[in-house]
Formats: sequence, C-alpha cells, structure tokens
Amino acid sequence: MNNIGFLAILRRDLLLAVRYRGDLANPLIFFFIVIALIPLGLTPDSKELSEIAPGMLWITALLASLLSLDGLFKDDFADGTLEQIIILPQPLYFMVLAKTIVHWVVTGLPLSLLAPVLGLMLSLPETGYLPLMLSLLIGTAILSLIGSVGAALTLPLNKEGILLSLIVIPFYMPVLIFGSNMVVLAVDGLSIASPLAIMGALLALSLLISPYVTSCALRLSIYG
Repeated sequence: MNNIGFLAILRRDLLLAVRYRGDLANPLIFFFIVIALIPLGLTPDSKELSEIAPGMLWITALLASLLSLDGLFKDDFADGTLEQIIILPQPLYFMVLAKTIVHWVVTGLPLSLLAPVLGLMLSLPETGYLPLMLSLLIGTAILSLIGSVGAALTLPLNKEGILLSLIVIPFYMPVLIFGSNMVVLAVDGLSIASPLAIMGALLALSLLISPYVTSCALRLSIYG
C-alpha cells in the first residue's frame, strides 16, 4: 500500500512537471544566464575564471534550486489537494519523499547534467567535469530534501520566498562547502574520497530525517 501511494504521487507530479514546461525551464535559464554573465561582470581571463569556477557553479546551482522551492507544495495547498494527501491512509513520509524526488528530477538533475557545459564557459579544467557533475547530483538531492522542510514551514505565509531563503540557506552551507571543495580537489589532482563520503553521509541523513520533519511541518501549517 505504501508503494502504491508513493508511485501515484511520483507519477502525478512528473506528469504535471511535463505539462508545465515553463516551470521546468526556469531554473535552467537562470543557471545559464548567471554563468554567462560572470565573464562579463568579473573577468574574461580564463585562468582567473578557472579558479572561481567551482564556487560560482555551485552557488548558482544552489540559487537555481532555491528559486523553484516555493512551488513544491504551494499549488497542492491552494487547491486542497495537499489536505487530501495528508488524510489518506498512507504514511505521509512517502508522499513527501515522492514530491521531493520529483523536485530533484526537474531541477537538480538537469542542472547537474548541464553543469559541465557551463563549466566549459568558465574555463573549468576537464578533470573537474565529472566531480562537478557527481557533486551536484548528490548535492542538489540534499538541497531538495532540506528545502522541502522550509517550503512546508512557510507554506501558509505571504511572501514566503524571503523567509524560506532565510530558513534553508544556513543548512545549505555544508553542502556548498563540501560540493565545491570536491571539484577543487579534483582540479588540483587530489583525492575526492573525503568530501564525497561526507556528501554521501549528508544525503543518507537527509533521506532519513527530512521527509519526516517535512510531514510534521505540513500538518502544522495546515491544521495549526
């Protein structure tokens, strides 16, 4: 029964994401525009760009992921679907996990796949491409899981975007630090095992805790 509810929410949200392709493209367009403007606003020198590329790519990916967070539960909350999901005889944990996975699939996954192309625009050395993609694949999943908590807490509020950012960005900092450090180590020819292990541990911890905390936050936001 748990699998049925999980798969139903997963399929439904994926179909909605495909139907509204504009929402799907917004984070990617933001990611591309910011990276394209960096050489114009900072420096066109390839050596200097290569030094700042890991951090800038990660910061931009973080902001692009944050850009789409406020819509994670908003539409379902507005039309009453979310309340119906909560009262279903299914663990809310799996419903929240399904919606978070869809958020990652439509934001984090495309950003991760696009990152090496944008890394080329910032003169990122070739040795950094694979670690960049790997760090973003893991890191954006963590960002979606942590962000779901903030999205649930700010759900009934007006102008929730500002408050959402204030809540989740401090928790995003370890992901940003270890994710960009993973790329820097790879470019310098050093082992990425340590930051990769830490990122994996953060992902496992987020998978365990975040959907449960988000479920409690949703009940609090809806029923007070």
